[in-house]
Amino acid sequence: MNFTLKVWRQRNNTEIGKLVTYKISDIAAEMSFLEMFDVLNQQLILKREVPVAFDHDCREGICGTCSMYINGRPGGPNKLTTTCQLYMRSFKDGDTITIEPWRAKAFPVIKDLVVDRSAFDRIIEAAGYISVNTGAAQDANNILVPKSDAETAFENAVCIGCGACVAVCKNASAVLFVSAKVSHLASLPQGQPERSMRVQRMVAQMDKEGFGSCSNTGACEAVCPKGITLVSIARMNRELKIANLK
Repeated sequence: MNFTLKVWRQRNNTEIGKLVTYKISDIAAEMSFLEMFDVLNQQLILKREVPVAFDHDCREGICGTCSMYINGRPGGPNKLTTTCQLYMRSFKDGDTITIEPWRAKAFPVIKDLVVDRSAFDRIIEAAGYISVNTGAAQDANNILVPKSDAETAFENAVCIGCGACVAVCKNASAVLFVSAKVSHLASLPQGQPERSMRVQRMVAQMDKEGFGSCSNTGACEAVCPKGITLVSIARMNRELKIANLK
């Protein structure tokens, strides 16, 4: 398969970037999108050109670091798919593919397709945790959790913090990410002691980082690779109102 790639190149966070066109050929349909980038970078290195900088780690759809805007959609054309799980068979031979980094004030570009998502880390540091006493692990059934609560916690715990919700939102809102973390811990018995404090501090930190308000368009739900829904946002809003009343 042959492709024309239009890749965002930006040397650092102070210089103006631009799209640079590359031709790439003999790409196997079973290659992942990141493997295709590996081939491109190998070619650039052999030409003594600077390779394209892009984030990646697990390449198993777990870490969320490989995030890219592909043809105007976070993660590419497929739903419930991270960039590393996107395969070249999803494109047609001869396609032109445009690849850009996340676009958000809170996610400044470091280089090329790499952005600084440490804002998410600071939101978690603000209160995205539980306080437990150290010691031997308890028996699995020592603390009973209703099935519905366990399912809610699990459905939100799968958030990998990729930032697709922020990238696609016209207000660059991080509400879906924060709501997933709040819903996860608020659903479990272990998360009850800090329940009110957690949502207040995490929302406050989100605002401090410069993320916008929820646009209510549902774009975040549409591109989330883990299928987190707007129900989590409604749950977080309820948690925040209750916490403020207390």
